[in-house]
Amino acid sequence: MDFIFKEIVNSGLILFSVIDILGSVPIIIDLRQKAGHIQSEKATLAALVIMVLFLFVGEWILNLMGIDVSSFAIAGSFIIFLLAVEMILGISLFKDVSAETASVVPIAFPLIAGAGTLTTLLSLRAEYNPENIIAGIVINLALVYLILKKTNVIERFLGKNGINVLRKVFGIILLAIAVKLFRTNTGI
Repeated sequence: MDFIFKEIVNSGLILFSVIDILGSVPIIIDLRQKAGHIQSEKATLAALVIMVLFLFVGEWILNLMGIDVSSFAIAGSFIIFLLAVEMILGISLFKDVSAETASVVPIAFPLIAGAGTLTTLLSLRAEYNPENIIAGIVINLALVYLILKKTNVIERFLGKNGINVLRKVFGIILLAIAVKLFRTNTGI
């Protein structure tokens, strides 16, 4: 094991910007309102398993299924797009959201460990040692867990109007991320 502080910080910051857990707070609050409760531990653990597995066997699995990384990213952009539409228009597309399912889909995947995060992991793998990337993942998921646990505090602090404004603003940002992910991987 060769832990290099610079690699941990770099991979951690890159993952932090891609995961964008702070920008996902309105989505998490919305899902918590729909589902009643989100199992923070389950969502965080599921994201950890998905990310670490994908780090080591992601490209192999995609190749095995005949899917290239770009196609995977485009599929993820559609899910992110739909979540953004829900936030902006105040409609409900994901009708079967329960406390158990909300913890894994759409929080662990694709919100935390989505196409952007997973393709970023493949890019990081080419540049950094795996143990440093895993350390960056763990640091990010500790923050994710904390935010998942404290969404009710954040919600009380912002109030109903603050959350509605935040939801619309971050919905547009999420929509832009979906479009960027789509454009980057289609060459448009």
